[in-house]
Amino acid sequence: MSVYQSSRLDGLTPYTPGEQPRDRRFIKLNTNESPFPPAKRVTEAVKAESEALMLYSDPDSTDLRRAMRDVFHVPEERIIMTNGSDEVLYFAFSAFADEKRPLIFPDITYGFYPVFADLIHIPYEEIPLREDFTVDPDRYLEKGKTVVIANPNAPTGISLPLAQIERIVKTDPDRVVIVDEAYVDFGGESALPLIERYENLLVVGTFSKSRSMAGARLGFGFGSEKLIGDLNTVRNSVNPYNVNRLTSAAGIAALAENDHYMANCRKIMEIREWTRGELETLGFEVLPSCANFLFVRKRGIGGEELYRRLREKGILVRHFGKPRIADFNRITIGSMDQMESLVCAVKEILEENR
Repeated sequence: MSVYQSSRLDGLTPYTPGEQPRDRRFIKLNTNESPFPPAKRVTEAVKAESEALMLYSDPDSTDLRRAMRDVFHVPEERIIMTNGSDEVLYFAFSAFADEKRPLIFPDITYGFYPVFADLIHIPYEEIPLREDFTVDPDRYLEKGKTVVIANPNAPTGISLPLAQIERIVKTDPDRVVIVDEAYVDFGGESALPLIERYENLLVVGTFSKSRSMAGARLGFGFGSEKLIGDLNTVRNSVNPYNVNRLTSAAGIAALAENDHYMANCRKIMEIREWTRGELETLGFEVLPSCANFLFVRKRGIGGEELYRRLREKGILVRHFGKPRIADFNRITIGSMDQMESLVCAVKEILEENR
């Protein structure tokens, strides 16, 4: 602890990102990145835009929001673009939650939620997932608190049906419901159609997973004009040039290649199902996933041990230390070759245990 630190940092436990090794000797299945490179049009757009780096980016992301409008069929005034989806989540926590309007979210979910809440001193309640790791929507009704739900959830990959999301949104129109859809393109059901009917709904998304842009940091939010206006108040008070020129150019080009990226998502879903079948054959419990990862455990070998032994074989997966999920590992879906290597390594480890 530094003698200079603000009391805001007292007791704060920061988010721990997945390991990012500098060498290429690992098969990276730990941070839910896409196994596919960006489309050629994206890299060409970034190269062309680099000649204008002496100029600030457009603070309103005008051209990017227009491209979003054309793909998602949402008016520009209902869209905000951000430096990754983490930024729009931070803006939303700042704008829609405080001591009088605490947060509520699942106990097992994206680890940034409690970190953001602790950082800006927002009280929160964690609602335990059911025994099967699904969200119980009844526990989010009429709470009078700002709701945050990752759907599909992370790290479980389980998706809540849209009808249940709508129940939560409409039950209390005086509180905001934030639906974090980072993984929705891998088989989830988006809540985007609901923003026309509910002014208290904010739908959050990212280009990191399904559009191969994790390194570019581009996120977005959809909501009523009032919600987006509030988010822009926060954005313009923190970082009005939050989406840089290169990322904006990459995003516009990626949207022009949307069919290409959605085809990649379908390939990832096919590889996911193959991997699920292989692991289940080996005796693993695999939670039903609508994301680009699987959450798995195997009786007889702890999650941390499996993580460590896979790492020794050059394969990175993600292990979480929370007691309830300590026996699980989250495995990103990579290319078919990568997943075949994973299955072979798992077979070797299980054979060694015999």
